[in-house]
Order: sequence, then structure tokens, then C-alpha cells
Amino acid sequence: MNTFRNRTAIAFGIALALALAASGASATNGYYTHGAGTKSKAQAGAGSANPEEIMELATNPAGITALPESIDAGIGFFMPYRSYESTASQYQGNCAPPGGPANCAFTIGPNDLGSDNKFFMVPFVGMNWKLTDVDYLAAAFYGRGGMNTKWVGGEASFDPDGAPGGAVTVPGTYGGGTAGVDLMQGFLNLSYARKLGDQFSLGASAIFAMQRFEARGVSTFAPYTKTYVESYFATGQPTMPRDLSSNGHQMSYGYGASIGAIWTPVDMFSVAAAYTTKMSMSDLTHYSDLFAQGGGFDMPSTWTIGLALRPNDAFTLLFDLQQIDYTDVDSVSNPIQNLFNCPIFNPSGNVEYCLGGNKGPGFGWDDMTVYKFGGSWKYSDTWTWSAGYSFADQPIRRDQMTFNILAPGVIEQHWTAGFTQKMKNGNELNMSLMFAPNSRVSGPNNFDPSQTIRLE
Repeated sequence: MNTFRNRTAIAFGIALALALAASGASATNGYYTHGAGTKSKAQAGAGSANPEEIMELATNPAGITALPESIDAGIGFFMPYRSYESTASQYQGNCAPPGGPANCAFTIGPNDLGSDNKFFMVPFVGMNWKLTDVDYLAAAFYGRGGMNTKWVGGEASFDPDGAPGGAVTVPGTYGGGTAGVDLMQGFLNLSYARKLGDQFSLGASAIFAMQRFEARGVSTFAPYTKTYVESYFATGQPTMPRDLSSNGHQMSYGYGASIGAIWTPVDMFSVAAAYTTKMSMSDLTHYSDLFAQGGGFDMPSTWTIGLALRPNDAFTLLFDLQQIDYTDVDSVSNPIQNLFNCPIFNPSGNVEYCLGGNKGPGFGWDDMTVYKFGGSWKYSDTWTWSAGYSFADQPIRRDQMTFNILAPGVIEQHWTAGFTQKMKNGNELNMSLMFAPNSRVSGPNNFDPSQTIRLE
């Protein structure tokens, strides 16, 4: 990743245009990135208590009080490798396990697939202004979250229970052809901060968010949607859902805010705290038969606590604790088991538990707590070296495998390194590298518990 600091409006305009044209990405703390700016990413996303770049406003807007007027622009190159494997069904003619026949409605594969789409660009741009000796303003556009999968090939079989005529086998992970999702999330952040003396700063941001989404290959879930079930029980003739799968990309827009503070009681130590609200987003109406609450897909809130220790002028040690509250978003956190209260499975159930209903199933994600450790060494006036490590428990529970083939956000560790080179004209060149070791999670197919699905 490269960052160029330049005080020209041309650089800002070029980077903004590039950011607006960016493609979707697959992030690594669930579907959030491990850091915002290049320096932060080189230190595993830590740095909320030691602001060094404009992009720190994505975590803590109070940090802009420590920065000179400048423009930061950069681009990240991200290469995720995702795969899933499903074993053969073990029912062999007996489709009546505890829980009822509905639990083995269909089998995925056995498949062993890798996702296409392995290269993404993630740009950002930011600019800040010193209004007075104590008042500061900044603006930035950046991507912070996303998920992209494309599963080509594979097959699914329906009613693998030895019924007359045998199982029906159809192509695609879910039997609807090539499956996957494309989610891109971008943010326009306008921040104001003020110094309250030499030791304390407060900041706040107004955040405008946008997201672009597409789902493919999930049309076989049509009988489990609120549209289908409600019309069938009302008229005896089901209405096929139109807003479930393969409706192309749709944009969604919304807003939120953040607040933050930094306290530096002595030069060698700082502490920070920040909170970003949930982003209230417009509904994805083209996928109202897929997501809970008729296409609701807000963005989760986050909070961060950070520490910075500077034992001397050369070394800085950092620690950030970040919480991502995926349970804020029903479409992300509702468990797939909600679907089994849909009347298609449970005659005494409620249509609001079907796909698209107010209590419809989601991906069953838990909240994430991320621990970030970073540090830097100022080797000379022109060279600074950085490194970091972060870890977290991935958000996917082992009883939530079936839908999470679409969104296998199972990464738990990040190893990072980078450098800063200060040039003679005062500009900076920054680079960071991140490696996320392989991570796996496995559990039963929710529609055929005798089958194991592994996400990797």
C-alpha cells in the first residue's frame, strides 16, 4: 500500500475519483478492514492514541488536532483466498433426524470450491485544515468494509431421502447456478476537533455512508420467503419472489456519527477512546425477499480504546481494543434457525420468520472484539519502520454454516509491517504489508445435519 502526502487539490481530486470508482472488497475483521490509513495498517490497525495520518479520523476524529495541514491519498491491493468444502450426506434414505424432515431439505454437493475474484483495489483520500490554534477540520473518503465471493460450479441435491424418483440434482452451490455476494461499503467523513489545553482533545464526525450490494445463485430459497409463504396461505397460489436473487447491484445510502477523545498527561503516554454509531441505511429493496426487515442492511456500531507509549524519541508502542457490534444488524446477526419458525417448516410458525420477514434469518454473526498491537521505530530523520499483530475470534458460529458460504469472514489474525520515507520536499511515501494466516471453521449443513461444511 502506498500513501502520498501532497498539498495540491489535483491529488485530492484524482484520489477522490479513484475512490468513487473502486470495486468491492473482502475485508478481514468480519467484513471490516483491519485499519484505515497506511501507517495504521502497518501497525495492525492500532494508533487511535497516536495519530499520524488523516485517516485516523475513521477511528478517532480527535486525532486530527495532532496533524499538520496536508492531503493523504493512497490505494490498497487486497488478495483474499476463500474456499469451502462440503462432505457427502450420511442419511442414505432416512430423512427423519431429530428436529424433523425440514432439517435435511437439501444437500450442498459434496463440493470443494475456491472463490473467484481474488484481487481488489481499495483507495482512500483525506485532507485537513487548521482553522485556529485550537480548531481543526478534516474530510476523508474511504472504504472500510466489504465482501465479495463468487462460487462457480458445484451442485446441490434436493430431498436426499430415497423418495420415489430419487434426489433432484441441480448445478450451483445452492442449486441456483453461480452463487455469491458483492458488498462494497464507502464513507465520507467530515470531522471537527478542538484542543482543550495542551493535554486533551475532543473530536466529532458526521459520516455519510453508501453501500453497493448484489446476491447471486440463491433463487432456490424462494419457497422460504415471506412473499411466497404469505401468498400461498392467503390464496393457495404462491407468488414467486422477485427481490431475492440476481437483481444486479443496488446502492444504499445512510448516515451516522462518531465522537472521540485523546488525553496526553505526559509526553511519553497517551490514551484515547472513540465511538461510532450504527449507520442507518436505506433498504436494499431489490433484495427485500432475502434480508430481514424487507431488505434492511444497516452498518454496525464500533467502539475503540487505545494506548500509546513513547519510551524515547525513536520508539512508539501501541495497543487498541476495538469492538464491532454486528448484532446491531438483524440481517447479519439473526441466526438461520429463525427460518425454521417460518410456516413452510412449522405450520404454527409466523411468516415474519421467513426470508425477508421482520425476524427473518441472517448470517448468525456474533460481535467481534479485536486486539491490536503495533509499534514503530524512527531509524533516522527520513526512515521509520513499523510492525504489528492483531487477533480476534471470527464471528461465525459453527451452527451457522449454510448461509455463510456466501460470506466466509473467518480470518482471526493479522501480521503487518511497513515503512515511512520522508522526502526532501516534505512529502511522505508510506507502505504497509499485511498477511492474514489461513483460518477455518466447520459445522453441519443446517438443512442436512449429517453433512459437514468447512469454510476456509
